[in-house]
Amino acid sequence: MSDKLTRFLFENRALRGEIVQLEESYQAVLDSYKYPEPIARLLGELMTAASLLTATLKFKGEVALQIHSDGIVKYAVINGTHDQKLRGVARWDESITDLPTTFSELFTKGVLAITLAPEDKERYQGVVALDKDSLAECLENYFLQSEQLLTKVYLATEISEKGSAAGMLLQIVPETSETYQVSENKDFEHLSMLANTTKSEELLGLPPEVLIHRLFHEEDIRLFEPQSVKFECDCSKARSAHALQNVSKVELLNIIKEDGSLKMNCQFCHQEYAFDAIDIENIHADNFSTFDVKAGTLKH
Repeated sequence: MSDKLTRFLFENRALRGEIVQLEESYQAVLDSYKYPEPIARLLGELMTAASLLTATLKFKGEVALQIHSDGIVKYAVINGTHDQKLRGVARWDESITDLPTTFSELFTKGVLAITLAPEDKERYQGVVALDKDSLAECLENYFLQSEQLLTKVYLATEISEKGSAAGMLLQIVPETSETYQVSENKDFEHLSMLANTTKSEELLGLPPEVLIHRLFHEEDIRLFEPQSVKFECDCSKARSAHALQNVSKVELLNIIKEDGSLKMNCQFCHQEYAFDAIDIENIHADNFSTFDVKAGTLKH
């Protein structure tokens, strides 16, 4: 299964849909840390949700799905860009060896924050409580509360030798301002009933065009060109160097004196970047501009 997102439109109804299927990008996140199965499944659902949400964007930028909780899962985040580049990480109470398998038991006072970050505009954030039985239901509630859009979300994951994750979204396309306010929509209800017959193994394994035809064969549907999805982290030694500007030079040099070097580890891909005393002197120089990652020196 190649990682891709497929968008489709119902020609005679004011509804749109998306299907995303992930394998390599999902496996890249799982390979970055030893996640137990319930956490791995949560990350898979968050990744597919982030991909589905970024496909609805009308701007260049990013979407971030962040979970915060006082329970077993402390923090989980997936970042997605308009061109379908995903990365993510989760933190949980690793002292608990027997994790619950149900979604709601992973969180205490959990919230999901969805941040939209256009490249040239202000950020917007919506927050929804994790008070439903599934992430899909929480996302549906988010769209209803924040966007007044009737939305149906389906998420599935499979953990075997390799992980795979998939998701489908159905959503009304507002034709007028009144459309935003409706709480009932016969077309939406009809198509949602058809989509409800989807099995997880079909969502994970069938080609999108086959699944769409199987579910909606009586509908006139326009399929768009599939979009590739991939795992990509934008960390770099330069970014780490800029972060170190905010830490006391004396403190950093003391660490290097004790440990031989200062090492920074990316929380998303776990790439390690090492800095020596010369690097620290350059980073804290008054004329610091950019850090040459390849040479480990300054550019002016």
